[in-house]
Amino acid sequence: MATPGSTPGRPSAGSPPDVIHNIGYRKYTGPRLGRAHSRKSLFSQSLRGAYGLGRSGKSKVLPMLLVGAMCVPALILVAVTIFTNRTELPLEYTRYVVVLQAVITLFVASQAPQSVSRDLRFKTTPLYFSRPIERVDYVAAKYAALAVALFMLTAVPLVILYVGALLGKLSFGHQTAGFAKGLLSAALLSLLFAGISLVIAAITPRRGFGVAGIIALFVITYGAVSSVQGVANNQEKHDVIGWLGLFSPITLIDGFQTWFLGATSAFPGADGPPDALAGLVYLVAILAIIAGTFGLLMRRYRKVGL
Repeated sequence: MATPGSTPGRPSAGSPPDVIHNIGYRKYTGPRLGRAHSRKSLFSQSLRGAYGLGRSGKSKVLPMLLVGAMCVPALILVAVTIFTNRTELPLEYTRYVVVLQAVITLFVASQAPQSVSRDLRFKTTPLYFSRPIERVDYVAAKYAALAVALFMLTAVPLVILYVGALLGKLSFGHQTAGFAKGLLSAALLSLLFAGISLVIAAITPRRGFGVAGIIALFVITYGAVSSVQGVANNQEKHDVIGWLGLFSPITLIDGFQTWFLGATSAFPGADGPPDALAGLVYLVAILAIIAGTFGLLMRRYRKVGL
């Protein structure tokens, strides 16, 4: 409302004049990086986050402790091999991940929910899709990041074993072949464990539920399969033992590497799958679970943010 003596539309006498402030807004003239860069950035961020990098100090404690728990046994095995002048490592490369499966389970159970559950809980997932990134990019980046983090966790101790074996002057050809088989087994295990864990973690936005669900699945299935295999061994049903390994993620890896890589099996009373058909079924089952978990993640994220 105009004051007495003032003209409508004009400032009254003594009032400061209107000023347009230049706050420096400029048009963006740089390159448009697009989907590939967004996918790469999401992968890098998720991979770093799996080891607590770029997060608070307490977030680094558990991953680094688990890395140490994976590497210390390898250092001890190398020391024993060198100082006792052994001609072979005390533990095969392919057996290392099976023996230390508990450490791997704790790592994936703690990091899979950290990767996806927080985005769901705080409803930040739609923000990713508001950028030039599709749902397949999000799922692929998260899957690849956790799989690579797991592969690093399992491959580093194998590298320690390999370098130690060469320093101990063990056979180069034999050690290189065993090391390559161990890396292949670790790669398949990483893809398998990452897929299963991400599906469980993506079901609930509660990180604690995701952690408990992942640990329960890996521990219960392995315990149940091992128990039933023990019973079958007591009844001398050795062919049944080989087939039972299909029902647990870690025994799937064990059966695969026993049949295709010539590894020593951890199955009681049986040397892995009973025949070539069973060995092929193990391979198909692993590949089917990897593809199936990726498909389930795509299905889960079709409705997120809509």
